[in-house]
Amino acid sequence: MAFLPDESRSLPPPPLLNKGSVWLGFAGWLSALVDNAFNQRPVFRAGVHRQILFATLGWFVGYQLLKRTEYVHAKVDRELFEYIRHHPVDFHAAAG
Repeated sequence: MAFLPDESRSLPPPPLLNKGSVWLGFAGWLSALVDNAFNQRPVFRAGVHRQILFATLGWFVGYQLLKRTEYVHAKVDRELFEYIRHHPVDFHAAAG
């Protein structure tokens, strides 16, 4: 993807069935249904190919956004752990 650097390839891929993909796939399908309703076509029966296309596009966008989110979180975690490693005095272990 164009907005992910090459270092993101070291991360494991997210599952195909995830919250972002499902929600955006559903939103894509609903947008095709709304388009049918606005253009006074049968809502479910007209443009089934568009419904499938919009749902697939929504699924793909949701998957890519999740990949981007996981990369950003991994980058922040790496920077935070690196900071902790270089400044151990600031992070004492809790005495139990």
